Amino acid sequence: MDYPISWSVELAVKPGQLESFRALTSEMVEATRAEAGVLTYQRFVSDDGKFVYVYERYANSAAAAAHVQKFKDRFGERFSAMVERTRFMVFGYPSDELRRLLDGFGATYMKPFGEFAYWG
Repeated sequence: MDYPISWSVELAVKPGQLESFRALTSEMVEATRAEAGVLTYQRFVSDDGKFVYVYERYANSAAAAAHVQKFKDRFGERFSAMVERTRFMVFGYPSDELRRLLDGFGATYMKPFGEFAYWG
């Protein structure tokens, strides 16, 4: 069965890279806008500009895996030069393929807590 997948990522911005990362994020947002199955794609920054928090949600593992592969190919090197992942939390039931991709980012996996009638 296809389940929605989401993740929350905490990024530490490297010194002097906030504006460059903002420009890269603009490119990433525009590129992602055209992808099928992307339900939510948001970024938040701390008041001091030292941390960026990512929230993404996908219709299913296939959409998430396609996004991650495109991200790695197109933005991965520049992204890693500007920020460091300090936490990567994945929510849902990712496929084996998606897990293989996300394991390289140090992901921690969280499954739903009970079979409640969640919404949203």
